[in-house]
Parts: sequence; structure tokens; C-alpha cells
Amino acid sequence: MIDIDEQISTVERRIGSRVLDAGTARVQTISRTYAASVDELWDACTSAERLPRWFLPVSGELRLHGRYQLEGNAGGVVQRCDPPKSFAATWEFGGEVSWIEVRLSPLSDGTTRFELEHVAHVDDERWAQFGPGATGVGWDLALIGLTLHLAAPQQPVDPQAVEAWSTSTEGREFITRSSDQWRAASVAAGTDPTEAGEAAERTTAFYTGTA
Repeated sequence: MIDIDEQISTVERRIGSRVLDAGTARVQTISRTYAASVDELWDACTSAERLPRWFLPVSGELRLHGRYQLEGNAGGVVQRCDPPKSFAATWEFGGEVSWIEVRLSPLSDGTTRFELEHVAHVDDERWAQFGPGATGVGWDLALIGLTLHLAAPQQPVDPQAVEAWSTSTEGREFITRSSDQWRAASVAAGTDPTEAGEAAERTTAFYTGTA
């Protein structure tokens, strides 16, 4: 179903920070190059018909200043839209507001670089507890869906099959390796290695159901 080695190695993960009006926010960036045109990738990421095939059902208005809602997950408002290159939106979940931006960059060989940036105010205590993997592993899992969808655009994702895979030996291996990659990104950004390792262990336990 999934080439774990390829999915882990072809995805780039970075951690940074940004000063906003409300203070310093943490910035997570996940990116990968796909063998698809920028128009194809834009449609996959913004079409209300296609999003449920690889991510989640979405309702609302997918347009500038429109409000959207992902089923069982975040909602928000589209703040900027520059098709087919980028869009930005609020990411409202659990009573908290963060921000996402998706950027698509066409490359000379016909492929397209996908980059998602997630900006959030995360207090030091919660960061120390789970680190970037708390949301990073979720984004890694989403990119699996996008990879599968681009390979077979007309084949919708089977939620039961996804759930079964995520709890399988292969799925747990992927989650564990994704969590470790976010640990490495956190260390590269200046987090104490021991602290980053402990946070990654807790994140892995949460996602694999062994907490």
C-alpha cells in the first residue's frame, strides 16, 4: 500500500519561529515534490470533490474569505488565495486558532513542490510534552493520502482501510519513523536532544495507541 522508506525520505520537515502580534509562534513546515503539474496539485488540494478522496470531507465555501469545515477536524476562514500557487487560512480546532499556508512551486522537470506551513502559538509546557510531532505526524499521514490520490485520482480513500493500516505493524512503523523525523527537526531547531526524544516517545505512544 505504502512505500514507507520512500514516504519518509522524500518528505522534508523543518521547525522555525515567527513573531506575530500576539507574540512568538512556532512554525512547522512539511514539503515534498510530486510527479504532477501545478494545476493538478492545486485541484487536488482545493476541490471540495477531491479533498474527501484523500483527506477529509469538507463543507462551506472554498473561496477567498469563505469559511470551511473539515468533517471531525478543523475549520476556518480562507484568508488569501493565489491560484494555482498558494492559499492561506486559519486553522481553528479545539478552541484554538493557528494558521496554515500551502505553497505549490512548479519545477522545470514538470513536477511540483508541495509545501505546507503550520503556524501556531504553542506554550513551552505543551511543546516539551509532545513537541512538533503532535501535529507533524498528522500532516505526514495526510501526505500519504495525497500521494495515493495522485497515483489514482478516481479511487477514493477507504476510511476503514486507512484505519486498519494505521494500526497495523506497517502503520505503526511509519508513525514511529515520522515521529523520529520530527524529533530530529526539533533538535536541528535547537531543542535539547533529550527533551526532544522524550517528547517524540510520548507522541509515538499517542498515535500508536500505546500511551
